[in-house]
Amino acid sequence: MIDYRVDGDGVAILTWDVPGASVNTLSDASTAAYVAAVERALADPAVKGIVVTSAKKDFLAGADVQNFLADRSLATLEASSRAINTVFRRLETAGKPMVAAINGTALGGGLELALACHYRVAADNPKTRIGFPEVTLGVLPGAGGTQRLPRLIGIRAAVPLLVEGKRLPVVDALKAGIVNAVVPAGELIDKAKAWILSGGKAEQPWDRKGFRVPGGDMRDPDVQEFMSVVIAKVHERTCGNYPAPLNILSCVYEGVCSPIEVGLDIESRYFGVTASTVQAENLIRSGFLALNDARKLKARPKHVPKAEFRKVGVLGAGLMGSGIAHACATAGLEVVLLDREQALAERGKAQVEKLLMREVERGKLSEAERAAVLARITPTTDYAALAGCELVIEAVFEQRQIKAEATRKTAAATGPDILFASNTSTLPITGLAEHWPRPENFIGLHFFSPVHRMALVEVIRGRQTSDACLAKALDFVARIGKTPVVVNDSRGFFTSRVFSTYFEEGMAMLAEGVAPALLENAGRQAGMPLGPLAVADEVALDLLHKVITQTRADLGSAYTPPPSAPVIELLVEKLGRLGKKSGQGFYDYTDAGRRLWPGLAEHFPRAAHQPDVAAVKQRLLHIQAAEAVRCLAEGVVGSTTDGDVASLLGWGFPAWAGGVFSYIDTVGVDRFVADCEALAARAGPRFAPPALLKQLAGSGRKLRDTR
Repeated sequence: MIDYRVDGDGVAILTWDVPGASVNTLSDASTAAYVAAVERALADPAVKGIVVTSAKKDFLAGADVQNFLADRSLATLEASSRAINTVFRRLETAGKPMVAAINGTALGGGLELALACHYRVAADNPKTRIGFPEVTLGVLPGAGGTQRLPRLIGIRAAVPLLVEGKRLPVVDALKAGIVNAVVPAGELIDKAKAWILSGGKAEQPWDRKGFRVPGGDMRDPDVQEFMSVVIAKVHERTCGNYPAPLNILSCVYEGVCSPIEVGLDIESRYFGVTASTVQAENLIRSGFLALNDARKLKARPKHVPKAEFRKVGVLGAGLMGSGIAHACATAGLEVVLLDREQALAERGKAQVEKLLMREVERGKLSEAERAAVLARITPTTDYAALAGCELVIEAVFEQRQIKAEATRKTAAATGPDILFASNTSTLPITGLAEHWPRPENFIGLHFFSPVHRMALVEVIRGRQTSDACLAKALDFVARIGKTPVVVNDSRGFFTSRVFSTYFEEGMAMLAEGVAPALLENAGRQAGMPLGPLAVADEVALDLLHKVITQTRADLGSAYTPPPSAPVIELLVEKLGRLGKKSGQGFYDYTDAGRRLWPGLAEHFPRAAHQPDVAAVKQRLLHIQAAEAVRCLAEGVVGSTTDGDVASLLGWGFPAWAGGVFSYIDTVGVDRFVADCEALAARAGPRFAPPALLKQLAGSGRKLRDTR
């Protein structure tokens, strides 16, 4: 686990290499092995100093987050932090110089181990990242990170790295003063040893007499003002939903003015408090572990050989089609971008060029790379150009007839053996597949707008979709760097069906007389990216109107209008307000920005009694969770884990809640059922608790334990 050797020059080289693991983690066993190796070097009078490095491609990934879920008691978590802090403090004061030879990425506990060394030298690798991502998992650095980093580089430089979870390239870490040197990878160990042999001292800056925090500590008025501003910004950004950022600030505020031992004790106490919260559990379980499982294609049928893709077709060069073309071409695939007119196809390619130019301007892409990506896209009106594609994705207008025509023309040009996918967001895949000669090769690939920013692809399996088709579709999604979630066929599938309840409920409350500003602020304070009315404008009110019209036509007498229908029909049919794209919807859009349309007060008079913010937040979140459970019971989504990932990535359901299903466990099943019964009595039967939850109520079990 820790390879130990001493060179002829008297320097001990300790190399982390956890067996059977792709990365080194700070488990109890590996930490004990590391401490034993260091103690061995300290006890050997022939050893002048110690170099710590890794046999893996990365240095150290920190703690294994699975440990945070094993025993979540405050006492256990605090004790684990206190134990590692005691170890690192003992080693940095033991009297022999220690150097961290950082060969690759060092995050979290890995960086904390490096900071407990007296010198840090990093290999010059553009892929290496240095930082503290703990805040993104709902926890805080618990092995000295909140205390050593501010003492090393100053409070004003350290706080953004700790609170925002930034990951720095090694050159930036050098500029910040986190690492002392960056050298060619082949010289890493020699340079680390050279520092020891040239007289490197076994002393940390904060242990020197007269030490002062660079840039001032909390007694400095400028630092106090800085911290006040940061605290206010964190409150504004998190709306009180995330304890970790504020607790990190408390660690810095309370600890950095104290002796380091006191600061470490303060950190351990806050670590226990923070890591034991339900927000931390949710962020780790859903936002990290479940998300990684989705990226690793855990849902992929295992018996199907991996598919390779070289050329894909995209039908429709509008906003979605051009976004899909951009994703494919950026991933190195040849793309045929087809539309009914050459000018439209060319315009789609021009939209891709705009996206690429932004990346060039931001330094994320070179001019040569931009040109290469663009050269992979062929705009055309000729279906014959699709010959040789392994996959064709249809992203044409959301009408059955148009989609059917595009499907038939593709089959004639390519043959039925390729994969054909529809990007529809609402129309059932099984019905669309009737127009493909081999429906077992037909699948849904629902991308989200804007495609270049949205990581999720909802993979929709029709009734006749084969395992081979599903496996190949998942391979494609991974090939272009997106994250797939598999769902079964249904009107609206999972994401559109559940997410639509958010803005529909907002419109329902607007019709009831709830103030528009209250609706929008409550949505954002709950943790949604936008208020419900702003979301409706982004989606486009005329599109929502068309979905209502199509659904009414499809279902006939079985159709039940959503509570938003009268509001949408008024704005679209009578007022001609189509949403953001037309500059007029629930908001007015100008070059100066957006503001709620004053005319809403005339058409939707404000009720004399307004609900409080908590009540509005409850309705906006509960309605989504209730609909998600109906999808689970109907088999639209296979597991609570899949639904959580889809909700986090697909529409930005609050991460603090862990996703739309974990939200129910966060509230508590019994309380959620009682809330829904009360809401159903006040607001309507759409809030009636699903039978699955009523059966679970009173059992003491969580929803995620059922499936």
